Amino acid sequence: MKITRSELREKIMTILYQINIYRKENLDYDIEKVIKENFQNENEFVSSIVYGTLNKEKEIDILINKYLKNWTISRLGNIDRAIFRMSVYELMYTDTPKIVSINEGIELSKKYSDTDVTKMLNAVLDNILNNEVKNE
Repeated sequence: MKITRSELREKIMTILYQINIYRKENLDYDIEKVIKENFQNENEFVSSIVYGTLNKEKEIDILINKYLKNWTISRLGNIDRAIFRMSVYELMYTDTPKIVSINEGIELSKKYSDTDVTKMLNAVLDNILNNEVKNE
């Protein structure tokens, strides 16, 4: 049975969430092992988004903080951080259609976050799209 990109993004969110927890608790981890714990099959999409998000995390966080109103990414919960970072990474650094990147992030947020966080994510992604992403 073929897994959808939406399902893959959910796996990526879980992997990034888990890494956030390891970091918060100062636990050692291996990115490849965390990926394999959550997704046994090798998948280029999963690996590229996980590694890309982690490699660009500082730039992504600066961008997110720029557009969060009276809030910072460090105040968000671990699952919310994972969704925000993954969504911004995909929006900024991949060939995924921009509307797909935004919609996928919003859908994950609707499923795993509260309404206020989903509204913040929507506003941040919209601002990044309109102010940071080069016209296609």
